[in-house]
Amino acid sequence: MASVHRAWDRVQWLVDDIDLSQDPLIKYAPVAWKNRTWAMFKKDILETMDTDPLPVRKRFVQMELEMTLAMFRAGVPFMAGTDTAAGIHIFPGFSLHQELALFIEAGLTPMQALQTATLNPAKFLGTTANMGTVEKGKIADLVLLDANPLEDINNTRKIQAVVLAGRYFSRAQLDEMLHGVEVAAAAAK
Repeated sequence: MASVHRAWDRVQWLVDDIDLSQDPLIKYAPVAWKNRTWAMFKKDILETMDTDPLPVRKRFVQMELEMTLAMFRAGVPFMAGTDTAAGIHIFPGFSLHQELALFIEAGLTPMQALQTATLNPAKFLGTTANMGTVEKGKIADLVLLDANPLEDINNTRKIQAVVLAGRYFSRAQLDEMLHGVEVAAAAAK
């Protein structure tokens, strides 16, 4: 099972070409990430790594997508996710949506992309009897959407509610939680 981190790779290789300063998610990043960690990563990437010219790095990112599709077609199963919580412009939870969109960009169908975050991890963990699909008797951790992600993978961002460990969280409750994250991020030095 391959796990990819395309959201991080894309920012890493194109850090000097992508302006994410206006990203609406930036309000959820702790001040220390924005002022220290991200600056350190960017400096390390641009100054200490043997960085190829931008056109070469853009082609490398495209080749990663092509390689992902080739591996998928060869039968390599994938899991979505990113392991870099403090990576430049990686926002835990939100970056999963970016990963799914990058699977689509690589050539997977929306269903195949969704399975990288649902069924495939359950298969990897050997827990398909309890999770990974929506069926009677399985653990019902669900994200309820306002629009069909099979029509547009970006619809995974249109979250209406979440059911987690048997507890229902409405959009209003989720927004309240996000506001708490925003306040905590602003206060974190």
